Amino acid sequence: MAIRTVVWGENVHEQTSEVVRAIYPDGMHETIASALRQDKAFDVSTATLQQPEHGLTAARLAETDVLLWWGHAAHGEVEDTVVEAVARRVWEGMGLIVLHSGHYSKIFKRLMGTPCSLKWREAGERERAWAINRGHPIAQGVGECIEIAETEMYGEPFAVPEPMETVFVSWYEGGEVFRSGMTWQRGAGRIFYFSPGHETYPIYHNEGVRQVLRNAVHWAHNPAPAWSTVTEAPNVPVAAAREKIVQKGGRLHADGDKGLS
Repeated sequence: MAIRTVVWGENVHEQTSEVVRAIYPDGMHETIASALRQDKAFDVSTATLQQPEHGLTAARLAETDVLLWWGHAAHGEVEDTVVEAVARRVWEGMGLIVLHSGHYSKIFKRLMGTPCSLKWREAGERERAWAINRGHPIAQGVGECIEIAETEMYGEPFAVPEPMETVFVSWYEGGEVFRSGMTWQRGAGRIFYFSPGHETYPIYHNEGVRQVLRNAVHWAHNPAPAWSTVTEAPNVPVAAAREKIVQKGGRLHADGDKGLS
């Protein structure tokens, strides 16, 4: 069965900036989707901020295996109900790939539980994204590093939790370094953050970057059934214990009570 993949794009800069529109005439989300469509294992579609429920209805999320997220100018316009729905699907097992300025998105902050802040500079400087974990599935096919001629600098410190794995570390012409590719797991869902992708440069046309995106979808895909009860906190009555036990001491709850939130 194909890996059902949705590319979510904010789709704001493409409509307001001639520079961005010239590089991504069909929208950044469509350029990212075109990279993924090179892999016949994926069933790729797109969604944008402007659509009802930002294109991420509960029904659509339920049928999504991996979600890619690019945002920048309108993080605050993403509805909290949609953020919570996406977070739940990640806990259930949906993969999430957060791109570039998506580090400040509501969904990434929600899942990281940290400020996700960093240093930055928009000067069109050169970047080398070094594959420091050459054996990782996400790094396959890109060699020692990805050369990006012009980019926005992202620099440490990057206020995120300690990752499960660091796959890429970037060096910039101005001297800064940045952990540009990292993985986490939340519940049953795998998360990959990848920083290259500033909108005023043709970064999503770079073949190395496009290879990483395809690799990341394969890595983030969890073929297991959704962990649909991951957010539940069921009360297990004494009589339902797997081994026979006897109630001892006082208690606040009756059998069948819901947990306190």
